[in-house]
Amino acid sequence: MAMPGRFFGPRYWATWIGLGFVRVVELLPFAALLAVGRGLGHLARRLPLSYARIARRNIELCLPELDPEARAQLLNRHFASLGMGVLESAMTWWSRDERINALAEINGLEHVAAALAKGQGAIILTAHFTTLQIGARILNNRIPINVLYRPLKNELLAYVSGGSFGRQARKAIKQDDVRAMISALRRNEIVWYASDQSYRKKGAMMVPFFGHAAATNVFTSRLAALTGSAVLYFASERLPGTKGWRATIYPPFTDWPGPDPLTDTLRYNACIEAQVRRMPEQYWWIHRRFKGLDPDYPDYYGPRRSG
Repeated sequence: MAMPGRFFGPRYWATWIGLGFVRVVELLPFAALLAVGRGLGHLARRLPLSYARIARRNIELCLPELDPEARAQLLNRHFASLGMGVLESAMTWWSRDERINALAEINGLEHVAAALAKGQGAIILTAHFTTLQIGARILNNRIPINVLYRPLKNELLAYVSGGSFGRQARKAIKQDDVRAMISALRRNEIVWYASDQSYRKKGAMMVPFFGHAAATNVFTSRLAALTGSAVLYFASERLPGTKGWRATIYPPFTDWPGPDPLTDTLRYNACIEAQVRRMPEQYWWIHRRFKGLDPDYPDYYGPRRSG
């Protein structure tokens, strides 16, 4: 399909410059690419953006045992991780499979194979770490997956990102397309998605995350009940230095769906929390995770402003 002509208008010139930059950097050796990513992250950390304030507040809420100096150091490492994640996303879009596979190790594929052998599909839950996109690419290189995604506000970026998913995944499914999810699972396929961000639409529940109740999507329990699909947790991480990435698929949750969606989601959250504690700089701290479903919920972030 031809690219819409509006993408060449002045509104998107800055986006084109950014895309051109990351396209060139993607061609660099991996060590150089990561170094540029860290530099981007350090630059972003020093700009007057609201992301630093949001990340700082989330770290205070979730890791209160850290002293102020440790939190500040974690915040700096987090922005370096964000910068590397941006350029890993460029690798997701443009790098050849051989390059990705040479840098990635993946464990637990046998758990997916066992789940699919039952003929009812598999739901792979992951979470918003800075390796989210490269993790999906690593997995899809080994087993075709249906990727759930949220369309980006920038239409040009959405076009580029969506085109990548469309080429590399079995199918890209919008996060609210329940019918497409169910159809894929009933065809004994894999549906991969991250449902750990703030969710305040119909069916949301307040579920504790690091000890603080937050508006949460609990639909996975319903999806598993409708299809009989196994539910597995998937973790991806950036390894030290230039070693690449490790992806791990854990055995299916037992008795999922359980007695209620809250119980199921607490088990999912426990997996995320354990992963965060192992690699806190790689979690997506810049998201306003802690929101409520009514006006009485605490305002943890204050008005939207920079700083």
